[in-house]
Amino acid sequence: MDGGMRMAGRTALITGAARGIGRAIAAALAAEGARVIVSDRDGDAAAAHGLAGEIRAEALDITDAARLEALARDLAADGWTPDVLVNNAAAITVGDLLHTTPEALRAVLAVNVEGTFAVTRAFLPAMIAGGGGTILNLASLAGIHGMRERFAYGATKAAIVQMTRAIAVDYVAHGIRANCICPARVRTAFVEDYVRQYYPDRAESYLEALRRYQPIGRMVEPEEVAAMALYLCAPESVAVTGGVFVIDGGVTAGDGPGAP
Repeated sequence: MDGGMRMAGRTALITGAARGIGRAIAAALAAEGARVIVSDRDGDAAAAHGLAGEIRAEALDITDAARLEALARDLAADGWTPDVLVNNAAAITVGDLLHTTPEALRAVLAVNVEGTFAVTRAFLPAMIAGGGGTILNLASLAGIHGMRERFAYGATKAAIVQMTRAIAVDYVAHGIRANCICPARVRTAFVEDYVRQYYPDRAESYLEALRRYQPIGRMVEPEEVAAMALYLCAPESVAVTGGVFVIDGGVTAGDGPGAP
């Protein structure tokens, strides 16, 4: 490490990085010396990242295979091939099985599962060729813990957990590490947006219920997730791979408040 900068010499690509958890992770990695590619479906928001350091903004819809191929090619040509990949972009639909349409299920699968697969598949070969790399996937507490009205979302996040473990096992001999973070409710625009979309008549009371659901009495902050992400991407976690790390304010410890 150079001058105490934990991520010096590393290049990180973060999807869904224009706001929320993704932006917090981008800020944490950049602050420790990484070159950071801030990618987001909203290209204007990505460009307006406001982050200090060596930052490159890219418009990226992770369901667009042609755009992914072009981005991988452009980054390689410019010497920006990532050796750290953070799969953070996500979509959500709310509802139990009988209130989840096939169309809604397919839409969430396309982003959370197929999109994560496509991004990883686009950049993993270069990591292997370069001698190794780090993959960090953002899943959810819903992927490992039953949560009301999260049928499709939870299923896709469970898939991400297992994708992480499979990558860790299959590519450890190539110097690839893969880990996964499963946050509970995080205080982001993503959470507020879906609450207002799916619970318009009781948005404020529902947000309060989400805060009470976590035994610490509040939602997790994006920067708290980013602190874990920084550790998992930094050299000191070199022996950590295939891990699933929960940040849930005590939910899975047991005997907490009931879910909303």
